[in-house]
Amino acid sequence: MKQILLVFTGGTIGSTATDGTIKPSSNAPFKLLQLFERQYPDHASIHFDTLQPIQILSENLAPAAWNIIIAAIESIQPNKYDGIIITHGTDTLAYTAAAMSFYFRACAIPILLVSSDYPLDNPKGNGLANFICAVEFIKQHIATGVFVPYRNTGQTMQIHRGSRLVCSLQLSGDFFSVQGKSFMQFDGQYFTSVNAALIESGKSIKQNCDNAAVSHIVTLKPQFSSRILMIKPYPGLDYSHFDLNAVDAVLHDLYHSGTACATAQWGKNHSLLELIKRCREYGITVYLAPAIKSENAYQSTRELIEQGAEMICNMSIEAAYVKLMLAYGSFSDQQQISGFISMDITGEHI
Repeated sequence: MKQILLVFTGGTIGSTATDGTIKPSSNAPFKLLQLFERQYPDHASIHFDTLQPIQILSENLAPAAWNIIIAAIESIQPNKYDGIIITHGTDTLAYTAAAMSFYFRACAIPILLVSSDYPLDNPKGNGLANFICAVEFIKQHIATGVFVPYRNTGQTMQIHRGSRLVCSLQLSGDFFSVQGKSFMQFDGQYFTSVNAALIESGKSIKQNCDNAAVSHIVTLKPQFSSRILMIKPYPGLDYSHFDLNAVDAVLHDLYHSGTACATAQWGKNHSLLELIKRCREYGITVYLAPAIKSENAYQSTRELIEQGAEMICNMSIEAAYVKLMLAYGSFSDQQQISGFISMDITGEHI
């Protein structure tokens, strides 16, 4: 019999729709297990232990919630289970998946985050299918690490590395891995690789993390810094609005070409170059992401790097943000922070 720890945190999969309002429900976790028993012929071979450390819609989540989830999992000796399933809302799913991926990078069992695009009582929802996929992933011993199974509308179920999942596109409930490179797919019975390079990279990541020198660098605390400022670019962005007094690092999102405004043509307050100069006066490092590492870069990007910005290449903005939070929460030495950021510890790099 497979032993699975089921951690409920709320979200749409833990909610019901009543009088036009979707909100967390104490009955939803039981509903999920009831539906699973009806739809999964071999349900008697699975034993679930359950926890509910928080009950929240994921748009209301703050990083402190990750500490609560981590503490709840660690309190019950997770390695005694064959796997762990965390139910979660979709709005901040990519961020929590990254947080669990980095913190539980050395976990010897699979941890899967399961969400739903509709409440469980809506027949259009994918929550039960995502949950069954997670159970099968554990039952078939597919891999260790943190993963997110998710079936987009009209598509085959995909399994994403938690550190590579990106937020849904606007006005969409679909999920993808960064650059569309998911880990595997599931047809309801079998798991098949969709990117052999990702499978092989997982083996090298484990070897790296088993290395004694590396393990010293990646000794982490369950502490996510609240002093990381993330800024998203848009035409007319005025950097004078940002107060840097309570900031240790800035993560600046980039346009799809790996660029941001580097001209003072429209005023110094609209130039990222001027923000970098101001951050340097405060001793604040400015990181840029996402961008694909390449020999060629736009003039604006070159100017930003020459001014002192550090590029985080080949990583999603969600993973970069969470990794910086964990790095600055765990380390005080800049060399350790830089080493941790540059290291591929859970398949987060493309």
